Parts: sequence; structure tokens; C-alpha cells
Amino acid sequence: MKKAVILVSGGLDSATVLAMATAESYACYAVSFDYGQRHSAELDAAKSVAAAAGVKEHRIVTIDLSQFGGSALTDEAIDVPEANASEEAIPITYVPARNTVFLSLALAWSEVLGACDIFVGVNAVDYSGYPDCRPAFISAYEHMANLATRAGVEESKLTVHAPLIDLTKAEIIQQGTVLGVDYSLTVSCYQADETGAACGVCDSCFLRREGFANAGIADPTRYA
Repeated sequence: MKKAVILVSGGLDSATVLAMATAESYACYAVSFDYGQRHSAELDAAKSVAAAAGVKEHRIVTIDLSQFGGSALTDEAIDVPEANASEEAIPITYVPARNTVFLSLALAWSEVLGACDIFVGVNAVDYSGYPDCRPAFISAYEHMANLATRAGVEESKLTVHAPLIDLTKAEIIQQGTVLGVDYSLTVSCYQADETGAACGVCDSCFLRREGFANAGIADPTRYA
């Protein structure tokens, strides 16, 4: 089996990506990040999602982006806005360079594993305006990865897969449901409580709830 590193946040999108990689017969190695985010509920969800998928290994890497702040997700002094509360092109929930950092650590592990494939659940349709969720970013990162690694230079091409990039949230949920994803295990809320119950008012909650409604599938989310 070909090996692949899958970024698993504990949210709806990454759970779907993990299911897709599994369906494509990859030996899946999941990586999640304790990066100084507001709550640990998504990491608990990531553990459950990875276990349910039967991954070969699941690692949680600790880095502390809260040292820099600059985001409502990593700085307690910045409130998480309610859905559609701001007309900023890039909202305050954007975490500076987060996907660049996460992909770089996934890249390091992939070299050690001898994996030529990395899967990430970024989405450019139903997303919040983050610059590191665009196709141009994924393409540029993949190009850089093949220039910057021994594996890319001497062995075989590394591919960064973003299978959700052009899908709506409803399409993601529909595909995941076909693949048997248990979305009740996932946590998407930016400010979930310690049990994983969602706030119901942030952008992420809004997109998730709307996605299930448009997909015609019952929303299993627990709301506080």
C-alpha cells in the first residue's frame, strides 16, 4: 500500500479527506496539531476520527502559535465574531501562516515515512476567505516541497492532494456520507466547549449547519 500523511483537525472536512484517502487504498498516517487554539475539543475529535478510520498511526504535534497571536483562534484577547458579523475579506479567525506551518510538518513526516502523498482538507468554495485555502497556494506549496526536500529531488514527486478544493460544503458532506464518515465524531466550531458542543453562531458553525441543510442530511452537531 502507498503511504500518505493526512492532516486531521477533527473537523468535518479533514474527516472526509481521510475517508477519501482510505477509499483510495492508501496506508494513512494522521497528523493533528495542538497549536495553541482556543479549545482541545477538536483534538479529542481528531483522535476519534483517526481511530474510527483505522489509521496506521496518529500523531499530535505541539507547536504554540498563540505566542504570536493575531487571530481570534489563538489570542484570548480577540473575540470570535458571529457569522457574517464582518465584511473583511480575510476575517480575524485566520491564523497567520497556519497551513504553511502544518503542511511543512506533514512534509517532514512524509519524508521519514517514505510517503509521496499528503492530503489536506482545504476548500475554496464554502470557506471563510483564508488565503491558504486557495488552489494557488496548494500548487505553490507542492512546487516548493519538490524543490526543498531530498525525496523530491532524488526520489519521486511529492503530491499535495486537496480533493475538497472545488466542492461546496453540501457536496463534501454528501461524499463523506457515502464513504461512511460519522460526522457526529467531528467538531468544527471555533469556540466549542470542553465537551465538543458547538456555539452555533460562529462562521464555522454557520457553514456546517448550512452544508447539512443543503445536502438534505440530518445535522448530528451538538450545540451548547
